[in-house]
Amino acid sequence: MKDSSNPLPDSPASSESVDAAELARVRRELEQLQAEYDDLKLLYEAMIEHGEAVEDQLAEQNLLLESTQARLDAELNDAGRYVFSILPDKRAASPATDWLLVPSTELGGDSFGYHWIDDDHFAIYLLDVCGHGVGAALLSVTVINVLRASALAKADFRDPSTVLKALNDTFPMERQNNMFFTIWYGVYKASTGELRFATGGHPPSILLRGDGAAREMLITVGGMAIGALPEMDYESSLTHVMPGDRLLVISDGTFEVNGPGDEMLSVEALADHAAERGSRPQEIHEWVRSFNAEGPLPDDFSLLEIRF
Repeated sequence: MKDSSNPLPDSPASSESVDAAELARVRRELEQLQAEYDDLKLLYEAMIEHGEAVEDQLAEQNLLLESTQARLDAELNDAGRYVFSILPDKRAASPATDWLLVPSTELGGDSFGYHWIDDDHFAIYLLDVCGHGVGAALLSVTVINVLRASALAKADFRDPSTVLKALNDTFPMERQNNMFFTIWYGVYKASTGELRFATGGHPPSILLRGDGAAREMLITVGGMAIGALPEMDYESSLTHVMPGDRLLVISDGTFEVNGPGDEMLSVEALADHAAERGSRPQEIHEWVRSFNAEGPLPDDFSLLEIRF
């Protein structure tokens, strides 16, 4: 006897039930996919909107940076022009002068000057502040103005040793943002031809004799850089110059480059070149540049020529 309580598996009622369940499942998946799509669409639209806002902000920041850079460049150019404006005019009368200053960056720490102290004494000086940039230039300009105005207490500006001691007392490095400087300071006495000089951590000046005799290196021993140590004493030395002699006052940037064979040039090599081929600053600069790679020299080039 057959059991008629359950329909056959392939009965119409069973097939309809399966189709309805499958359809419901598919609809749920479609609804879930639609919801995920809507979420992704919202996220994408938010990202696009945020990206546009970020682009706008970046554009504004770039404009601000360009404006700031242009202002800083203009201020650096103004500062550079001021540094050059305080340098002395070149002299045709004896002692005649020529000079060249080529900073290695927008602002360097080298500067120099010369002036008559009185009718018989002519001061000559060149200094090199450690480092580069605004801070070094500010200290360099300040010192030059002090020397030019003879504004140092307890200094006899005709005596180089007292000038260097007064500078050392006035500009200690702990009060100058830990900056110090080197200096060559000399005084030429026109009536006697005496040249008295003192150095503080600075390279020697080169005295080229007009008669072709051996050159002299003018440096004093033991003088520390100005501001490095307190209560320093400095010694001065004396030589005599004659008509036709030439004095080259230099910074270390005139010779601290790699020369032939990758060996660094020396003061002696520079003196040999100046004695044999002329001492004009521009020509010496071109000679030194011939040993350097493309671009500026590694340090400020400062050369002051005095012709007696």
